[in-house]
Amino acid sequence: MNKIIAFAYGLICYLIFFATFLYLIGFIGNFIVPKSLDSALQSNLTQALIIDLGLILLFGIQHSGMARPGFKQWWTKTIPTVIERSTYVLSASLMLLLLFWQWQPLGGIIWQIQNPIFTYIIYGFSALGWLLVLASTFLINHFDLFGLRQVYLYLQGQEYKHLEFKTVGIYKYVRHPLMLGFLIAFWSTPTMTITHFIFALGMTIYILIAIQLEERDLIEIYGSLYEEYRQQVSMLIPFKKVGINANTTTSE
Repeated sequence: MNKIIAFAYGLICYLIFFATFLYLIGFIGNFIVPKSLDSALQSNLTQALIIDLGLILLFGIQHSGMARPGFKQWWTKTIPTVIERSTYVLSASLMLLLLFWQWQPLGGIIWQIQNPIFTYIIYGFSALGWLLVLASTFLINHFDLFGLRQVYLYLQGQEYKHLEFKTVGIYKYVRHPLMLGFLIAFWSTPTMTITHFIFALGMTIYILIAIQLEERDLIEIYGSLYEEYRQQVSMLIPFKKVGINANTTTSE
């Protein structure tokens, strides 16, 4: 594959991802974006619920399915290996864009916090969650995670090498801080509507399933090294059981 075309493709995929990520923040927080999570109810409640659950399921199948080694092995028989990660990132972004477009608000309020101080505190937690998501990607190599490192090395004529398994920063205390950041961001809202609750619950269930699938793959790749890491560090609640010697880690 032409090196310049591969790099341009990877860069475009990354920019689409980044724009989608920013839209996701506004979508969850109900600000700036033209259509947010809690827009006005537009259809039958049952129909809207089925559509929303279907969108979450569709995203989950794509996001975890394309990340499995077996799928990658099959997929790279069709597309060049150098753009496999970028294509995965693009596909995930498109699934989210489809979710934004077709999401059906359900209306209703489960809780609503009126106190302005507590409201700001909760918004602070939400911001902390998004910052944790972004920071976690840089701790494990942000550009490799989103496909830019692969196409850049290809552009430079250098062979791609997988990152070695290490742990650094918060990865010494929680195995999946990126997922923890999403959970914090999804659940931290002063006004919990039925719509928001369904989204947060559906994504939480997906995240818990995705973590199990990812860790199974990581055990196959890193063997006893990752098994030891699992025994020492909790999955989502930051807690360091015993000392670990490594310095950074990988994620899906």
